Amino acid sequence: MPLRRICLLITFAIVTVFWHLTPGGASPSTPDTRPRIVAFGDSLTAGIGVPAEESYPAQLQRSLDALGYSYRVVNAGVSGDTTAGGLRRVPWILTNKPDVVILELGANDGLRGLSVDQTRHNLREIIQRLQEAGVGVVLAGMKLPPNYGQDYLARFEGIYPSLAKEYRLPLIPFFLEGVGGSSSLNQADGIHPTAKGYALVVEQVLKILGPLLKLPESQK
Repeated sequence: MPLRRICLLITFAIVTVFWHLTPGGASPSTPDTRPRIVAFGDSLTAGIGVPAEESYPAQLQRSLDALGYSYRVVNAGVSGDTTAGGLRRVPWILTNKPDVVILELGANDGLRGLSVDQTRHNLREIIQRLQEAGVGVVLAGMKLPPNYGQDYLARFEGIYPSLAKEYRLPLIPFFLEGVGGSSSLNQADGIHPTAKGYALVVEQVLKILGPLLKLPESQK
């Protein structure tokens, strides 16, 4: 039998198997049309050090599902990202067509002692571009360890409430509230939460995010 015919028969067999494995013969890549919530951040969003299903976006997805909210949560966390890196990623974030973005950036800027003014500028640019595209923004506040000096700490931590007021954004006062500094809720590095820590992060996020979301008519 000619080689070309053998290849065609193998291809047909594979396609047939996948067709039967898909309920009703439907396309295995049926699009998810739920409105999107994009979790936009650094390693704290990416979930470094925990299984993917225990990251905060994955746990947020499960919580929303349990509460009856029909939204898809997209994890757009990049480990090591700064506000400058986040600003460069805005066009990609917008390709996801989000309804809401949870903006969690700035911790790496602070830990590296970068310019507070530049961090503020980058976050302002990110917020403006998202809002211009009609995206709702929830801003996650950050804090730093006390060894960075009171002046730097005050200026850095003041970025978030200031921007929230300027752009009328819902603000999570401190993304790691109740988790930061706890040895039992953080991994060995003392920075990144454990799965249990991320569960508490989701509780903080939901307090601010929940009122912005729409329940299906059947749930009202």
